[in-house]
Amino acid sequence: MPKFTYTGEDGEGKKITKTVEADDRYAVYDIARRDGHRISSIEEEKHGSLGKLLNMDRINVMLSRVKADELVMITRNLGSMLTAGLTVTRAISVIERQSKNPKLKDVLTNINERINNGQQFYEALKEFPEVFSDLYVAMIKSGEESGNLSESLKTLSIQMERSSNLTKKIKGAMIYPAIVVTVMIIIGVLMMIYVMPQITGVFKGMDMDLPATTKFLIATSDFFAAHTLLTLAIMIGTVVGTMYFLKSKVGRLVTSWVIPRLPVIGTMAKETNSARTARTLSSLLNSGVDVIQAIEITEEVVQNVFYKKILKDARMRVEKGTPLSEVFIERTDLYPILVGEMILVGEETGQISGMLNELAIFYETEVERKTKDLSTIIEPLLMVAIGAGVGFFALAMIAPIYSISDGLK
Repeated sequence: MPKFTYTGEDGEGKKITKTVEADDRYAVYDIARRDGHRISSIEEEKHGSLGKLLNMDRINVMLSRVKADELVMITRNLGSMLTAGLTVTRAISVIERQSKNPKLKDVLTNINERINNGQQFYEALKEFPEVFSDLYVAMIKSGEESGNLSESLKTLSIQMERSSNLTKKIKGAMIYPAIVVTVMIIIGVLMMIYVMPQITGVFKGMDMDLPATTKFLIATSDFFAAHTLLTLAIMIGTVVGTMYFLKSKVGRLVTSWVIPRLPVIGTMAKETNSARTARTLSSLLNSGVDVIQAIEITEEVVQNVFYKKILKDARMRVEKGTPLSEVFIERTDLYPILVGEMILVGEETGQISGMLNELAIFYETEVERKTKDLSTIIEPLLMVAIGAGVGFFALAMIAPIYSISDGLK
């Protein structure tokens, strides 16, 4: 007799998974109905199948990941369902059934099982740090302890959505120049391999002194044409090595120091970090998290090494009784003057979370505006770079031709 495994809920709304023997799927429904269970899905066990052997479900779970937009959506939906009166486990079950992401379905199933076994919601979330950040867990914990979990979820979804939108806009502004530069490099390499040998062959057959630029192009073309695979390996190795360096400790330190000091980009980087700091602190403080823990979590959220040091210093000084604003007022080299002044006003009026929220909105708006303006700045710079490259190539090719013409005269 075939075996079927069904998942669903019992009479109390708890998640269950049960394996039974039955003639067909209709008989499984009869068994579940008799036991007082509601079925959400049924799977028939297939012995000896390749899928069973390879455990494709687990492979799909390992290969998939939970995207930021998906996490924002389930957070918002979870808050709405709790406001409507559903229990946490029932709301998670609904979201799990609606989700198409294998990783997310597996995580939500495990969270529900842990809650049914007596764990609190935030404790279950802590078991999946690759999906739920310290910020997420801290705000859920605060919401559970204060009895305002639905409000904490709504605040968290807003914070995550605005942070995600800010990151998308910055990345979007970089896509165009990245594509142009990549295409330029590819076209340049292809010309060196296939076009340049046809042109420079004429110069090589003449006994004449060539300009240094022409010699450089000929030598480069000869190397690329003779060692095409090595050239590709060098290019790939350069890209991989650069990415590895940027992720290393030294690379993060270098980029953290350089980026805030670049023209135009540096101002945007400072405002982005200010918006992220203010948004995170505001969300945590508004949810009831104490100041010390809020600063500690914010320290993990920001990526720049030097901003992390400022927040670490702020946490240590606040523990000793120093006002939070004092640290930001002292570090105007990385945080704009407005940040420290707004926090100071918030401390004096007792509305620090509100002031931080206003500060976050202001800098998020500024970054959005500047990302739009950035494209108008980058386009002419790219045109200049392309023109310089084409001009260098043209001069290197035209100079020998003029020399030949002079010789004929």
